[in-house]
Amino acid sequence: MLSMLLAACGGNGEEEEDTDASKDEGTEETSDGPELGQEDLTQPYVAWARETISTHMLGALLEKVGYNVELTQVEAGPMWSSVADGSADFHTSAWLPATHASYWEEYEDDIVQVKQVLDEAPLALSVPSYMEDVNSIEDLKDNEELGESVNWEVVGIDPGAGIMENTEEAFDVYGLDNWELTTSSEAAMLAELEAAVENEEPIIVPLWKPHWIFGTMDLKMLEDPEEIYGGAGDQIYTVARDGLEEDAPRAYKVMEQYDETYEMIDEMMPKVHAEDEDPAEVVQEFIDNNPDLVDEWLDGIPTE
Repeated sequence: MLSMLLAACGGNGEEEEDTDASKDEGTEETSDGPELGQEDLTQPYVAWARETISTHMLGALLEKVGYNVELTQVEAGPMWSSVADGSADFHTSAWLPATHASYWEEYEDDIVQVKQVLDEAPLALSVPSYMEDVNSIEDLKDNEELGESVNWEVVGIDPGAGIMENTEEAFDVYGLDNWELTTSSEAAMLAELEAAVENEEPIIVPLWKPHWIFGTMDLKMLEDPEEIYGGAGDQIYTVARDGLEEDAPRAYKVMEQYDETYEMIDEMMPKVHAEDEDPAEVVQEFIDNNPDLVDEWLDGIPTE
C-alpha cells in the first residue's frame, strides 16, 4: 500500500509539471507580440504630395493594430518642434541629410530616426522642358531676358519648408542677387505652374521627387553643381519623439517595418492631388488591394 501511495504521489507530481510546462509553451506560442502601450498617438504632417499619402498610410496601419491616431496638418517648423517637445509622437517626413538639416541639427537630441522609408528623394529648382536654354541654376545668373520674363521671381511654397531654405542658400551661393523667392503653398505654386505650362510661358519653381506633377507635365530639374539641394538626393525617414519605443512598443515596431517604393507612392498621389479623392479612402483601397505587402509591414504584430 505504501508503494502504491508513493507511486500515485509521484505520478501526480509529474502530471503537474507537465501541465505547467504546457502552459508555459502555450503562452509563448500565443504571444501577442509587442505591447500596445500608449493608445493615443498624434502624427503631424505638412500637406505635401508624398507626405499626405505616407501620413495617412502609417496612420491607417497603426489604427489597424489598435491605436487611435490623430493626424494634424501643420507647417514644417511645428511638425518638427512638436515631435521634439513631446506634444506629438512621430512624423514620416524627415528629408535628410540636406533638406531638413537645420531642423535635425536643432532637435536631434530629442528625436530618433526610426526607419529610412525611401532611399532617393532628389530636390531642385525646376522648369518646363520647353525652356530649352535653362538647364542649370547657373543659367539664372544675370539672365536679363529670363529674369524680366518671370519678374525675377522663383515661385515658392510654404515658408519654413526645407526646400525654401535650400533655395535661399542657392541664391547666395550662385550670386542670384536680382532674384526673389516668393512664398505661398504647394497648391498655390502648382496652380501657377499649371497656368504657365498651359500657355507655354516661362516659370521657375522648387520641386522634388516623388511628386505626382512629374507624371502630368514635361518638367526638368535644373543642374546644381554646388549640390545645394543635396546632390543625388535626400533619403526620407520616419522619426519619433525620444521615449516612444518604450511608451508604444507596437507602434514603434510598425514604424520599423514600414517602407515605401516610388511605385506605390506614384500610384496613390495622382488620385489625391490630381483627382481630388479622399486620401484616407485612397490609402484604404491600397491596403485592401495589397494584403501581402501589408502582412510584411505588420509581421509579428496583432491586428485589432
